[in-house]
Amino acid sequence: MSHRQVMQAFTGLLLALFCSMMSMTVVGTSLPIIVPELGGTQTDYTWVVTMTLLTTAISTPIWGKLADLLNRKVLMLTALVIFVLASAGAGLSQSAGMLILFRAFQGIGGGGLQSMSQILMADIISPRDRGRYMGFMAGVMAIGTVGGPILGGFLTDSVGWRWNFYVGVPLGVLAFIVILFTMRINQIRTGKVRIDYLGIVFLAVAAGFLLVWISNVSDYGWISWQTLYMVGIGVLGVIAFIITESKVAEPLIPLSLFRNRTFTLAVVASISIGVSMFGTAVYLGQYMQISRGYGPTEAGLLTIPMAVGMFGASTVVGQLVTRTGKWKRYLIIGAVFSIVGTSLLSTLRFDTPLWLVGVFMFFLGAGTGMTMQNLVLVVQNAADPSKIGVASSGVNFFRSVGGTTGVAIMGSVLATSMSNQLTDRAADLQAAIASLGAEGAQIAQELASGALPTTRGMPEAIATIIEDVSAQAISHAFLVGIPLAVISLIAMCFLPNKRLATKTTQERLAEGREGLTDGEEAASEVALAQAGAVATGPVPVVRTEGDERR
Repeated sequence: MSHRQVMQAFTGLLLALFCSMMSMTVVGTSLPIIVPELGGTQTDYTWVVTMTLLTTAISTPIWGKLADLLNRKVLMLTALVIFVLASAGAGLSQSAGMLILFRAFQGIGGGGLQSMSQILMADIISPRDRGRYMGFMAGVMAIGTVGGPILGGFLTDSVGWRWNFYVGVPLGVLAFIVILFTMRINQIRTGKVRIDYLGIVFLAVAAGFLLVWISNVSDYGWISWQTLYMVGIGVLGVIAFIITESKVAEPLIPLSLFRNRTFTLAVVASISIGVSMFGTAVYLGQYMQISRGYGPTEAGLLTIPMAVGMFGASTVVGQLVTRTGKWKRYLIIGAVFSIVGTSLLSTLRFDTPLWLVGVFMFFLGAGTGMTMQNLVLVVQNAADPSKIGVASSGVNFFRSVGGTTGVAIMGSVLATSMSNQLTDRAADLQAAIASLGAEGAQIAQELASGALPTTRGMPEAIATIIEDVSAQAISHAFLVGIPLAVISLIAMCFLPNKRLATKTTQERLAEGREGLTDGEEAASEVALAQAGAVATGPVPVVRTEGDERR
């Protein structure tokens, strides 16, 4: 592939990644309207987001393992088909349960888009050159993460909230066409394909029960039979998954990966990145609408500082990594920025100046932009090329788990804090409701249902109380991210500062076979087949600008 062909294929990968990221965040500013219209509660509010993150998390390592076993281009196109069909179904939803179901399928397709875009990029671009491309990819993720709520708010205010999901259909079709005609790789799998079905089941059981527990623990308490039941099954699922992975021929997540210090530390660091990406996108939208009284479009526009921070930092740092080959310093600086941003957001109040809120978001966005894709880059650089799929998807998996768990925990903390504060201010709230007559009774019914109503258009006497209470509850939710951000900083400090390679994954695989005798080469092919991927036939050579070797 020439440089021009690489750029064309890379454009398709960016489109696919944008679809995945946007599907997770486009509802951020629209949920306060979508969930009540479909008759949902605050729990449904959380699960519309959490279900997508959960299925993305579970499916990510599956897609990654399949990438080492099957044709990667076909897998990418399959993920796009699933995503497009699920997006159309979500737009047709008639109840909160139906919406959550199709959001689950969106997550399955989205998990494939996230994994395959990064794995395919490793096939056509070397780690050293990949720095700037990773910067563009992180920029697209930033636009999808923060721009999604803006687009969602605009569509909700103009043509209706269902277009939050329909908009993914033409974008997914376009990505399908671009990748179909521009992506050229030679990857032929020899030998028998073994899929770890048992590992998939245990992973789904463990993650599913633990996430359901986290999302609903505020309803039945941390010490209850429900907690014992769900946590018990979740822990048993984790144990069964670990045992299975140590026994099967083709493990979903090879435990040997954790012997690699770079992979293990990157996994630890990725957890808080997921919380920063998904938690802030969801609950900042809620803050702007419930605590500040803005509409969906305005709420989305007010999160632009975070997008600017992510896009600017990822683009600049990506260019610097490619030019200098140095990456560790930028990860550490980004981790510090994330700690500062998360800590500042935990101080939010209903009357915090908007320009100051923007500064808080910019710090968090810049920190996320510096670290998110660079963690994947260093893992791919250190990984065995025959296991590039599981290594790349492993980092994405734990980032998704971090995001899923973070959103669920933040939602639980928010609901508990909101409930406690409403109880403390019950007298003030009842007095305000009583002064409004029939209108006050209707608002009281909304509050009793468990939903958080938007304060736009609400009588000032009640709006002021709700705004104050919700702002404090949301700020308490952001406290969850502070210790995680600190742990990420520590993990990044201990990452081995390995030099970036100058060859693509396919070139590294081919290089490992050069100079072997016929017998050694045959043995090598068997070993690679057992590892999950064999590249034969013409090896694609990537010609990029500034490559001394070419």
